Amino acid sequence: MTFTVTVEHIHVSGIKDALRGMRNPLESWAKSDTTESFDETTGRLITTIGPNDLELAMKLAIAGGPHAKYRRQIHVSYDLIAPWLLWKEYETYQVGTVENSTSQMFKMGSRLLTRNDFSFDNWGEDEQNLLNLINHLIQKWWASGQKKSTPEWRRLLQFIPGSFKYRRTCTVNYEVLSNMYRWRKDHKLQEWRDFLSIMEDACPYSQIWTLKEQTS
Repeated sequence: MTFTVTVEHIHVSGIKDALRGMRNPLESWAKSDTTESFDETTGRLITTIGPNDLELAMKLAIAGGPHAKYRRQIHVSYDLIAPWLLWKEYETYQVGTVENSTSQMFKMGSRLLTRNDFSFDNWGEDEQNLLNLINHLIQKWWASGQKKSTPEWRRLLQFIPGSFKYRRTCTVNYEVLSNMYRWRKDHKLQEWRDFLSIMEDACPYSQIWTLKEQTS
C-alpha cells in the first residue's frame, strides 16, 4: 500500500511506569500484571500489558481524557516526512509535543530539487514545469552569490508549494494521539488518514487511544 506520508523510527516508551501510576488513586498496585522483557535484537524493552491492567486502562480511556491521565505518560517519538499542507494542521496539536524540523531557511537552495521532494497525487506536465521553475530559481540564486538577503532568495521561497515535503522528529504521547485520532481519522486530507493508520499499526496497544476493540 502506498501512503502519502512516511513515518520512520517509531519508538514508544513509558508504558509500564504509566500503568503503575494509573493504579495510584485506588492503591491497587498488587493487581498490576504488566511485564517487561529485553529484546536483544533491538536492544529495547518489550512491554506486555496484562489483562488486569489492560482492562482498567481501557475503562479509563473510554471514560475520557481526564480519567485516562496515564496516556500522557506514554511517550512516542518518530520521524514524520510529510508535505507542508499537513504540517499546517498538525501544529494544532502543540500541547505536550516537541518537534525538530529540517530547515527551509538553512537548506533550501543547497541542491536542485527532484520529484521525491514533493507529494503530488500525479506527476504531469504542470508538476514538471513547477519543478523546472523552482530549480531555475535556485540556479539564479546561486548566480547571484547565494546571499539570503537578496530578492532571488525571497522569490525562491515564495514559489515553494504546499506539496513540498519536510522531515520532523516529533515527540508526543498517547493522549495527543488520542486527540489526533478523534478529530482527524476521517479527515478529508488523505495525509491525516495515512499518518494515523501507520501509527495505529505501529504503536503497541494502540486501542488505548483509538478505543477500538482489540486483544493485544
